[in-house]
Amino acid sequence: MKRTVNTILILILSVGLFNATSNNTVSKGNKMAVIKFETEVIDYGTIEQHSDGARLFTFTNEGDAPLLITNVKTSCGCTVPSYSKAPILPGKTGELNIKYDTKRLGAFTKTITVISNAEGGNKILKIKGNIVASK
Repeated sequence: MKRTVNTILILILSVGLFNATSNNTVSKGNKMAVIKFETEVIDYGTIEQHSDGARLFTFTNEGDAPLLITNVKTSCGCTVPSYSKAPILPGKTGELNIKYDTKRLGAFTKTITVISNAEGGNKILKIKGNIVASK
C-alpha cells in the first residue's frame, strides 16, 4: 500500500514539473500576427439609393508571424465581404472589400467580424450610413 501511494505521488509530481517547464519554453519562442486596420469604422454618409456600396478596409500585419484570415462574418446578408485567403506576411498590407446593398432606404449600421490568427482574436469592424431615394 505504501509503495502504491509513493508511486502515485512521484507520478503526480513528475507530470506537474513537466507541464511547468514546457509552458515556459513555448511562450518564449511564440510568434504572433498582429492585425492593425487603418480605420475600424467606414461612414458612407448620405448616399443615393442604388449607388455604389463597395468600400475598402485596409490593414497591416504588424506582428512577427504570417497573418491568416480564416473567415469574415457580417451581421446580415445585405453586406458581402471578400478578402484574400493567402497569408499576409509581417509588415505587409492587405485589403478587405465590403459591398453593401444600397437598394434599401434609411439609416444603417452593420458589423463585420474578422476571424484570424491575430493576437486578440476576432476583430469587429463597422459600416454605417444613410440611404435616400434617388432624385
